[in-house]
Amino acid sequence: MSLPDISWTALSRLDWRAAVDILVMATLIYYLLRLARRTRAVQIGITIVVLLALHRAARFARLEMTDWLLTAVLSYFVLALLILFQPEIRSALAHAGRNTLWQRLLARKRSDIYDDVVLAMRHCAQSRMGALVVIERQVGLRTYIESGVPLDATVSYDLLLSIFSPGSPLHDGAVILSGERVAAAACFLPLTLSVAISNQLGSRHRAAVGVTEESDAVAIVVSEQTGSIGLALEGALEQNLTPDQLAERLGALVTGVRPAQAPAPSVTVGR
Repeated sequence: MSLPDISWTALSRLDWRAAVDILVMATLIYYLLRLARRTRAVQIGITIVVLLALHRAARFARLEMTDWLLTAVLSYFVLALLILFQPEIRSALAHAGRNTLWQRLLARKRSDIYDDVVLAMRHCAQSRMGALVVIERQVGLRTYIESGVPLDATVSYDLLLSIFSPGSPLHDGAVILSGERVAAAACFLPLTLSVAISNQLGSRHRAAVGVTEESDAVAIVVSEQTGSIGLALEGALEQNLTPDQLAERLGALVTGVRPAQAPAPSVTVGR
């Protein structure tokens, strides 16, 4: 039987269940590849392949002690992967649980509050005043909110400037916006451990990237040294944004509509 005949015979056996099965597997593989992208998965995968090769070699050469040790190590590798990829798995599950339609409807209703945020960041940039604003989205930030000073106040230009004023006791730390309110100020955030982040960036930028690695939040950061505006999302940091570009980015994230032909900023990729 020729190769085309074999292929046609195999295809003729497909029914709707097989098609659904293939679609499910393709979707799972796609999301697993997305999960592995820009993470430690490649390095860990290489390590596992090397261990498997050593295990096979040890068994072939009848190295009993080495075979026993590698068998014991490999038997726990699934648990080790769950521990190592806990942040990525949590982030993927949180993203999968989003209700996109409801998110867009609610975001349009709240879009006006970001005008004050953009104006405040513009002033901070012009005055070389460090600032870090985190916008909560679908993944709750209660752990980080509780680490700061609770405010539960309406978002406003004046409030943000008073918080980030160098003389303010709330200056150091992050402001977290939850819905239409300023939930807390002076919040502590996790610092990213990514080596892709430039050594010239300080703890404020590393905290902005770190919180977006752990959640789907958006973080806006203003450099105290250069006055540049950055925006962190999903572990990636866009730098040197103008206030207009920042407004476009926030508008796209709030309404789900990409801005048309925005100038490309420099990007530092985390994770």
